[in-house]
Amino acid sequence: MSSIAVVGALAAADARLAGHQGIEVFGIPAAFILFALTLLGVAIFHYHTLRVALIGLVAITLYKLAFSSFDGVTGLTGLLHHLGHEWVVLSNLFGLLVGFALLANHFERSHIPLYLPAILPDDWRGGLMLLVMVFCMSTFLDNIAAAIIGGTIAATVFRSRVHLGYLAAIVAASNAGGAGSVVGDTTTTMMWIDGVSPLEVASAFVPAVVALFVFGVPAALQQQRVSPIIKDPPKDLQLDWSRAVIVIIVIATVIATNVLVNSRFHEVADSFPFLAAAVWVALLLTALWRAPDWQLLPNAAMGSLFLIALVTCASMMPVESLPDPSWQTTAGIGAVSAVFDNIPLTKLALEQGGYDWGALAFAVGYGGSMLWFGSSAGVALSTQFPQARSVVLWLRYGWHVPLGYVAGFAAYLLIVGWKPTAG
Repeated sequence: MSSIAVVGALAAADARLAGHQGIEVFGIPAAFILFALTLLGVAIFHYHTLRVALIGLVAITLYKLAFSSFDGVTGLTGLLHHLGHEWVVLSNLFGLLVGFALLANHFERSHIPLYLPAILPDDWRGGLMLLVMVFCMSTFLDNIAAAIIGGTIAATVFRSRVHLGYLAAIVAASNAGGAGSVVGDTTTTMMWIDGVSPLEVASAFVPAVVALFVFGVPAALQQQRVSPIIKDPPKDLQLDWSRAVIVIIVIATVIATNVLVNSRFHEVADSFPFLAAAVWVALLLTALWRAPDWQLLPNAAMGSLFLIALVTCASMMPVESLPDPSWQTTAGIGAVSAVFDNIPLTKLALEQGGYDWGALAFAVGYGGSMLWFGSSAGVALSTQFPQARSVVLWLRYGWHVPLGYVAGFAAYLLIVGWKPTAG
């Protein structure tokens, strides 16, 4: 069915239209239904995911042009306004996804992942320690990078047989690690820019650490049963130190850019895709020394385009207001962020005020881990492991991730307590 036919069918359904609020079918906004149909199409048509995502994006865009608005602005003006607001996030995501695909290949060809079994325990604790490493990396490195690096290491030490529950845990670890750091996640950086103290955000490490062990132990046991960690590195293993140094240079460039922009130039942080630019400048300069595998670019770009289409669809979902701030509201926002972009949710919360920012940082940072497309880290990891693009399987095998959310949030209330700011 074409995009226009989908929109026409919705328009003819038992629905109501009120101003620019859009059509609702049995109380459900039509944009949500179109997004759900897109995700269903992705789940069913595994070999046509890009086409399905683009059809869904066109359908949602046409629907909003005809019957709704973009952040309260109608028509093409509203669409251009929305894209003007989202282009930095989307460009950063696309540039990082493609760039880190090349970087992951550099890392793999350095043979460092093959050496890691000499460091990691050779039982389930090795899988847990790898999740802890991803968690720690994400506190100062973008969670996309942490997830991709974690996935690359996992593919090597587990002989490319990575359990879906463990993939969900890698995503959760990367998101949990960034929840308490103002340079570890876009949402926490937004809070910092808005005047929230880094110490208030840091309290999110309490629930994040609790969640890490709640999901980390069962995920490591799942992985150990499917494919135990390699006990010993291969004999006569030779490390390619030049590629290892390139990996360090690129990661250091991203970290330095992230810290510099958000600490010294935060007023322009959302005006240009600095992180993506940093990755590509570093990759191109180091290519004079050791070139990456440029043949990976077409597939990486196509896979990234599919994910960008889904993220753009999510950014168009009508999240226009939040209930009064409370710990219940905050917990609900975290659950909602598994389906909708957490950036507009965070923006709404900042405009509303009165939240406990540590609790909110954990909720919006970790909450997206509960579904594969709920966070940039999950979207990025699915480029390496396409089998992760299933909501049903993600929930079935990654059941410990939402359990970690509940346990972490409960721990926050018991240990830190609900401490909202005035206003």
